[in-house]
Amino acid sequence: MFIGHFAPAFVAAAATPDRPRLGLYFIAAQLVDWAFFAFVLIGMEDMRIVPGITAMNPMDLYHMPYTHSLLGSAGFALGFALLVLIATRNRLVSVLAGCVVLSHWLLDLLVHRPDLTIAGAAPKYGLGLWNHPAIEMPLELALTFGALAFFLARTRGPALPAIVLGAVLLLVQSINWFGPEPEAVTPALSYTAFFAYGLTTLAAWWLGRTRRAKP
Repeated sequence: MFIGHFAPAFVAAAATPDRPRLGLYFIAAQLVDWAFFAFVLIGMEDMRIVPGITAMNPMDLYHMPYTHSLLGSAGFALGFALLVLIATRNRLVSVLAGCVVLSHWLLDLLVHRPDLTIAGAAPKYGLGLWNHPAIEMPLELALTFGALAFFLARTRGPALPAIVLGAVLLLVQSINWFGPEPEAVTPALSYTAFFAYGLTTLAAWWLGRTRRAKP
């Protein structure tokens, strides 16, 4: 799951009455992956490349107790919600932001092989849709662009930023699906992930600042 994680961000932005804050919710949607790739860089969490471990993803995510346990994700959700509350003084926005962070684990549960935990140790969970591309790929596109359509239907603004964001989402997902697989875990892998998350968030911020809730 990559761009599918942004589906809850679109729903949360559509539910925010004053202004969408879409960029904020995009950060929330991938917060635990931002943290995971940062932790890989400093050795707090780890993975390895095992070609064929799933049909769609060669990453063996064998050690990620802080970011991809349900308890760890809940901790990130609570911490981010508190930061948002301090920054915005808006309880609804902070609660929605925390829920979007937590949604990451639940969506990962659909696609990961059993590598997700409740509290950082076995047993591990994952329904394994990465082994079923004919199901996972249309599901991810439907989640993402269905949620984008939901957001656009409940807000008003120019079309160009929405077209740009849609194109960026399709581009990064296409590279994720059809680009060359990494051969090893290197710092470049984390930096590539940061670039992809940053690019999508920048496009989402632009869209969010041009939209307002419909009366």
